[in-house]
Amino acid sequence: MNLNELYAVDRSHVLHPYTSMTDPLPVYAVERAEGVRLYLEDGRVLIDGMSSWWAAIHGYNHPVLNEAIRKQSEKMCHVMFGGITHRPAVELALALLAIAPGNLSKVFFCDSGSVSVEVAIKMALQYQHAAGRPSRRRLVTIRSGYHGDTFGAMAVCDPVTGMHHLFSSALARHFFCDAPPCPGCPEKDAAALGRMEEVFRENEDEIAALILEPVVQGAGGMRFYSPGFVAGAADICRRHGALFIADEIATGFGRTGHLFACDEAKAAPDILCIGKALTGGTMSMAATLTTDHVAQTISKGSPGLFMHGPTFMANPLACAVALASLRLLLSSPWKERVLRIEGELGRELSGLTSSPAVSEVRVKGAIGVVEMKQPVNMAALQALFVENGAWIRPFGKLVYLMPPFIIQTDELKVLTEAIKKAL
Repeated sequence: MNLNELYAVDRSHVLHPYTSMTDPLPVYAVERAEGVRLYLEDGRVLIDGMSSWWAAIHGYNHPVLNEAIRKQSEKMCHVMFGGITHRPAVELALALLAIAPGNLSKVFFCDSGSVSVEVAIKMALQYQHAAGRPSRRRLVTIRSGYHGDTFGAMAVCDPVTGMHHLFSSALARHFFCDAPPCPGCPEKDAAALGRMEEVFRENEDEIAALILEPVVQGAGGMRFYSPGFVAGAADICRRHGALFIADEIATGFGRTGHLFACDEAKAAPDILCIGKALTGGTMSMAATLTTDHVAQTISKGSPGLFMHGPTFMANPLACAVALASLRLLLSSPWKERVLRIEGELGRELSGLTSSPAVSEVRVKGAIGVVEMKQPVNMAALQALFVENGAWIRPFGKLVYLMPPFIIQTDELKVLTEAIKKAL
């Protein structure tokens, strides 16, 4: 089909994420991708500021990742993980545990970030049941958080400002604490932690775990907060017999300037959710990591095993490319690259605070956020960015950048200039 026919079929039959079928947002057909560039079928070339929703940290079409997929495909693309194991999964598990924060020692491979959160919630509930505390069936979380689009994950997303209020009557009921204050105010941190402690103290017999995105809240608002708040929240969990679940699906693998945001917070999670950048943006894969204590407790309780098992868990292709991506990251000057991006984003975007339309500019690691005072016209803004050679996907009041780590100064400037022109 020609390009017009492709767009017509897409509009008629293909459902895109968070897009109306009666009043659809524009879509752009990508023919191929290379480095930090997306090549459209109409001949235009865009600098990618999204890393394909924060996953393609090495850019696109990377020869090391392509070779890992090719080599593994010649052996087997998939095999069930029930009663079978394979080298890519075992080697990847060891590599992940070698860099994971805290004392994590067990890896459960998942299909996607949302599923890794589902697994974490089930682990926490099974742990409490096996530990003789079956009444602990609810979680604590913080407002402005986002943990995924499946039902367990939706239930711990912000029920007011999040994307899932339509389903609120069908979701499990959990405890929501105030969103942590922005960094730089220890007194406000202490007050917010004090209120969280009250929730734990008043409902201790019901609380299985706390889940939060450490240091950076992603799709719930792109908010940054203090590492000290994360450490304080983890301490509250310890004192009240609850597990600490760190959702590092967005922040893991260097995005904030640390391999994991928990490292900056010096907070050891009982359960860690990872995804997105795990395979370098090549394939869907995630993982849920936990400790010996949690895994052994679950196994000693009824029914004596963890109750979850996705068909495609530990997919050999995904494991092989994830291992290649991790080795590529650790052998690269990733930290210097992220800090350079942080500096350049700060210099280029900080002046936008003088615009009457801008509420705040925030930069941390390879994340740049321009928060507007009013929601943006997404369709018009997207088209304007494309006209200026940039792929930037705003939402709500937020125009943000999460580029691949390999982006160069002149390429990053295309993105920041596009934002300036849009304003």
